[in-house]
Amino acid sequence: MSVETRPSVCPHDCPSACSLEVEILAEDRIGRVRGGAMPYVNGVICAKVARYAERVHHPDRVLHPLRRVGAKGEGRFERIGWDEALDEIASRFKDASARLGPETVWPYFYGGTMGHVQQAGINRLRRIMGYSGQLKTICAASSSAGWAAGVGSKWGVPPQEMAHSGLIVIWGANPAATQVQLMGLIKQAKTANGAKLVVVDPYRTPTAEKADLHLMLRPGSDGALASAVMHVLFRDNLADRDYLARYTDCPERLEAHLRDRGPAWAAPITGLTVAEIEAFAALYGSVPNSYLRLGYGFTRSRNGAVNMHAASCLPAVTGAWKHKGGGAVQSTSGVFDIARTLLDGLDVPDRKPRVLDMSRIGPVLTGDPADLGDGPPVTAMLVQNSNPALVAPDSALVRRGLARDDLFLAVHEQVMTATARFADIVLPATTSMEHHDLYTAYGHTFLQVAKPVIAPLGEARSNHDVINALAPRLGAAHPGFEMDAWEMIDQVLDASELPKASELHAMGWLNCSKVFDDAHFLSGFGHADGRFRFAPDWNDPALPELPDHYAVTDEADAEHPFRLITPPSRHFLNSSFTETPTSRAQAGRPTALVHAGDAEALGLKTGDPVRLGNDKGSVVVHVQATDGIAPGVVAVESIWPDDCFVEGRGINHLTSSDAARPAGGAVFHDTKIWLKQVTSQ
Repeated sequence: MSVETRPSVCPHDCPSACSLEVEILAEDRIGRVRGGAMPYVNGVICAKVARYAERVHHPDRVLHPLRRVGAKGEGRFERIGWDEALDEIASRFKDASARLGPETVWPYFYGGTMGHVQQAGINRLRRIMGYSGQLKTICAASSSAGWAAGVGSKWGVPPQEMAHSGLIVIWGANPAATQVQLMGLIKQAKTANGAKLVVVDPYRTPTAEKADLHLMLRPGSDGALASAVMHVLFRDNLADRDYLARYTDCPERLEAHLRDRGPAWAAPITGLTVAEIEAFAALYGSVPNSYLRLGYGFTRSRNGAVNMHAASCLPAVTGAWKHKGGGAVQSTSGVFDIARTLLDGLDVPDRKPRVLDMSRIGPVLTGDPADLGDGPPVTAMLVQNSNPALVAPDSALVRRGLARDDLFLAVHEQVMTATARFADIVLPATTSMEHHDLYTAYGHTFLQVAKPVIAPLGEARSNHDVINALAPRLGAAHPGFEMDAWEMIDQVLDASELPKASELHAMGWLNCSKVFDDAHFLSGFGHADGRFRFAPDWNDPALPELPDHYAVTDEADAEHPFRLITPPSRHFLNSSFTETPTSRAQAGRPTALVHAGDAEALGLKTGDPVRLGNDKGSVVVHVQATDGIAPGVVAVESIWPDDCFVEGRGINHLTSSDAARPAGGAVFHDTKIWLKQVTSQ
């Protein structure tokens, strides 16, 4: 007998927003999950979502509202009812606002679900109540600023065109773990066109293992590499001067600037050889339809925006944008013209409250005046779609803030996360299998809607329903608080002049891609003059005027001779899936990838425990010696829960909450550390 399947959409913070087909074993139970038929997905999804039943039906799902009865962080709670929980949250928010003003309340969220309805309600409540704003920096602030500096629009050549490319450059990304469909497109390009694959990454990822050329550069040196490549393109007449004259702002000035920034200059900065840089530049310049997939990893650095801008300049120098399969993409999110007035409550006058940087939650909650300004301390929070106690930088400082006796914390969650353990009230949240939502993507161009495929488990409620229930208790009035999720999707689509929700659901998806000339910016880049900007308007005099190496990173020194990066594990998605048994079993344990020469010099061998530390503290992990990482670099794939580490302290105890310029941004891959042998455990 065949198993019934129902369509859904993956909600996680991944570029792919995959269409799904979900096996239904009972009205309250799912089975295997497979990729849907949507173009780009074509039935292929990552292994962790294929076994999504482990997450939905995990024995530790939070299924009822809870009130803390132990110390903050201890994780002891008692069951209470929904009305009691919501009444207490509303009462505490009102009391805090009455004492210190509404800015003392800080609703905090991010990408635990990427669905627009379930994610936006917290912002609508924030706007109407005048609560503190949130600067969304933890993932994409630096990459977005760097891309916009040159290109000016939040899109590029759709990834599907990669199948037509003659050269594919994956720069600062690992799609084998984070955008699996790209690996199929790369394979198509290799088979059909004999395409070469270049990967730019400080260590040998599963994607880099497939590369024809892997440029294993030092973290934070990407701007130097890009500048040296452009130097060669101009020097060897591989630049398209007609394209440059028509579509860019100052090519002569750029060429003059790069004359003393060749491979010999870049080699000691990047750790690459002159020959490697020359080979990459010659290859890139010789293939008209070269395609750059620019990731987020290389922008999570103090100079990340400058690095992104420098890399994005390459196709403007060669004119690769003119060709099918040529050009670049960083994100496709700008192709979706979604009307956000209803979602975000933009029809309500903005009270212009202060805006707090989410990546600096540690300094914010511990009262740093540079963050709080003239406003009050944060004394009340609602957290949805995020786990800052684990995923935010400088974990010890974050937890010190969350443990404050004068902070009331409500957390709406699916499982008992590190953040939820600090909560005064924990509310049970639905998964994407249990609610409606509207989905765009940042790795493709297909718009989708999803209906629940099973009923909510236990007493779980969606984000939208929780915000709608809190709003009248707080005195917040808006039409969005009176609609169910499907009604809101319908009205948002109508305001966006798109098909109705039922029609879009029946269609399965809607391709919102730009026509060729717009996707390739042949009709002009996203600046007023239509030109790509080699000299961006950073609105920050500290940043270089033209592509360059911006030397502000946390460089190794005598006391801290190594650079730490904390890239994603293919088995987790931030802290999601860290609770599922198969993901944990396949990931093994927290491990430090150390260059074999560095390990030998320290007397370390694979399997040995090693202590990593800096002025913030130290953590203990086990060593894996390898030649697949740049010397002087250490990689610990994240984000493991603290209790998986030898001493119960996770990797973000070492990372800094410093904000990258010019727009903020977490600097997870920009950390100097020392390594020491562990003599006994």
